[in-house]
Amino acid sequence: MSRTIVPADFRPARGLANRHLQTLLPRMLPAPRLAFDTEIVNLPDGDFVELAWGRPAPVAEDAPLFILFHGLEGSIKSPYAKGLMATAARLGWRSVLMHFRGCGKAPNRLPRAYHSGDTADAYWVLSQLAKRYPKAMKVAAGVSLGGNMLTKLVAEQGGDGLDLAGAIVISAPLDLAASADALNHGFAKVYQRHLLKDLKRKITAKMRLGPLPVTLTPHQLKELDTFWAYDNEVTAPLHGFSSASDYYARASAGRLLGNIELPMLMLHAADDPFMPADLFESLPTPADSVRVEIAKHGGHVGFIESHHGRPRSWLLRRVARQLDDWAKAGAATRWPSFVASRSDN
Repeated sequence: MSRTIVPADFRPARGLANRHLQTLLPRMLPAPRLAFDTEIVNLPDGDFVELAWGRPAPVAEDAPLFILFHGLEGSIKSPYAKGLMATAARLGWRSVLMHFRGCGKAPNRLPRAYHSGDTADAYWVLSQLAKRYPKAMKVAAGVSLGGNMLTKLVAEQGGDGLDLAGAIVISAPLDLAASADALNHGFAKVYQRHLLKDLKRKITAKMRLGPLPVTLTPHQLKELDTFWAYDNEVTAPLHGFSSASDYYARASAGRLLGNIELPMLMLHAADDPFMPADLFESLPTPADSVRVEIAKHGGHVGFIESHHGRPRSWLLRRVARQLDDWAKAGAATRWPSFVASRSDN
């Protein structure tokens, strides 16, 4: 195992090691209350994204800033989003979530949507936040699809291209083709069916509003029952790819792991039903700036442990520890070296 890839210290709650239980449990447990304000950010191409700002927020302009990118069809209402935003706020961070196009309160304007490799919107938003809070240390986190996007963005921009001190990537499908295959087997088809239902509902509404570069009838759209089929017939033509294979090859961030220069923590479960168990074995060795922590169990964005006999989120504990480490290191050096929190298990 590469020295950049280490075992995570996560232990599932007794009797709850099953990967599907781990995946579903966070959606069944009480989520923290999160007050937020919505801001519309107009994009250079005439479209917009919605930001959700956690409230109350720190008053100081130099308070650290936590920026979150959600997963496929996620939003500020997703349990993991509420948990991560509340965790950052508890530590004294200003927190904001960027909704991908059409994932907020209102449908986006243009005849397009969002996809796993679409880094331009996040880059624009981060550049605006850099201007607004020039004195604040900033850390971005991406969950699932948002994690793949963030990994790709960080790799593309190099060490000086983003005003970020570090990045946290959670349960990211770094090989999109392999993930599409994994979601087409066994119980994972349930997740695939649920996500496709939401995606098809949105694209159907867009088709009613005006022409799209998608040559499908409503009946044909309804019949698309795998991500391979949907991405080939909808995602690819909608965003300039020639096919699902072209989209997966160009949008997958795993091939870029060796190019990452910013400090990055990746949290992953070997039993994640959204991807193959040997995901990292098929990817390039991560750069020295990356620490990959792989748990034997944990499911997809799960990681539910036991505390005094009650279930709680190890994921939130681990992210809190990382943010705290980076904040302390940043206060001392203005650049939070990843080594500061890199004691191997």
